[in-house]
Amino acid sequence: MRGHALKKRHIAAVVAGNALEFYDFITYAFFAIQIGHSFFPGGAEKSLLYSLATFGAGFLTRPLGGLILGSLGDRIGRRPAMMISFSLMGVAILGVALTPSYAVIGVAAPVMVVFFRMLQGFALGGEVGPTTAFLIEGAPPLRRGFYVAITAASQDFSVLIAGAVGTIIASVLPADQLQEWGWRIAFIVGACIVPIGLIVRRSLPETLGEPDESGASPPRPAVRPYARLIVLILMMLACATICNYTIDYMTTYANATLHMKANIAFGATFVIGLFSVSGDLVSGWLSDRFGRRITMIVPYALMLLAVLPCFYFISHERTVVALYAATALLATLQCLGGGPSVTILSESVPRRIRSGVVATVYAFAIAAFGGSTQFMVTWIIDLTGDPLAPAYYMMGAVALGLVAMALVKETAPAKTGITQSL
Repeated sequence: MRGHALKKRHIAAVVAGNALEFYDFITYAFFAIQIGHSFFPGGAEKSLLYSLATFGAGFLTRPLGGLILGSLGDRIGRRPAMMISFSLMGVAILGVALTPSYAVIGVAAPVMVVFFRMLQGFALGGEVGPTTAFLIEGAPPLRRGFYVAITAASQDFSVLIAGAVGTIIASVLPADQLQEWGWRIAFIVGACIVPIGLIVRRSLPETLGEPDESGASPPRPAVRPYARLIVLILMMLACATICNYTIDYMTTYANATLHMKANIAFGATFVIGLFSVSGDLVSGWLSDRFGRRITMIVPYALMLLAVLPCFYFISHERTVVALYAATALLATLQCLGGGPSVTILSESVPRRIRSGVVATVYAFAIAAFGGSTQFMVTWIIDLTGDPLAPAYYMMGAVALGLVAMALVKETAPAKTGITQSL
């Protein structure tokens, strides 16, 4: 199947599956305090650090998943790779939900949670490459940025849903019940909707391309000529990932560092999801019309100026208005600038290696920087006692990303005049 052939139901199938998979993965971050209490003894601060370290363990296997499942997307097709990753995620999320606590089975509990968390990471590492390749190969050339932005919006929509579920659970259940077993409800909700994702993905067409006249698949191009591009994309993804996961940390930050109520803290997650979905789609549209580079550079330049005042405002006011307003601003800037880097990479590499390259580069960046961000921020806050530590961490990441954005080549057809299908 070539470009211009995707139907709305095909897009909906990819988006729905992508959203469900990211919901399962990100829910852990929102219940880090409660999960730490269930599986990691040693006091509130140590259990939270162990819990966040386990959250990070899910990132260690993402490059492996990107390499294996992303490459499968180039060898056997986008659809089979997406089906495999989604099935593995279903097993992992159910495993986390049903693992007994440390008080019940002892050290086996954290061992099992770490295993299932690593399985989640492997599955999610193989998700981004095939889904991005599928959408960009079926998109009209002048709307590629928007189509890729749909996947980012689906991921952030999952944040919105996870935040809503967490807020409801935290509002309905007393704190002791939320900590003992209530957090498991959010994971079970994710596990229950996995079969829906499998059903909708079975109907997808294939975008990888047909064999040549001899029946053989075309040879796979070498990756080495794209080394410079990959380095720049890694720098941009490092920036986006650190900013994204620091903003996602707002729930834990508000609860553990600022000592705000749990239902108010979970409300910040809902705010992140709401503003991020809109920012993703606007970013895709802007990148198609004005170019990928300018769409990244302007929001991140504003982020560099805004992040320290935002965290100062939150930490000194410690009110609902301060938390939600600053979170909304940072989430919007992050999503406006963060999306086009994946589009640039997808447009720049050939079809026969696109799924594997996108999956591996994206997963490596997420593993190296996303998995460590929340742990590092928590550790720095504990070490220094400075509630502004997240802002300093983000500012360093943004400065790095802006350098790469200034050096990368423009790929938007509206700016380059190259409009053929990929």
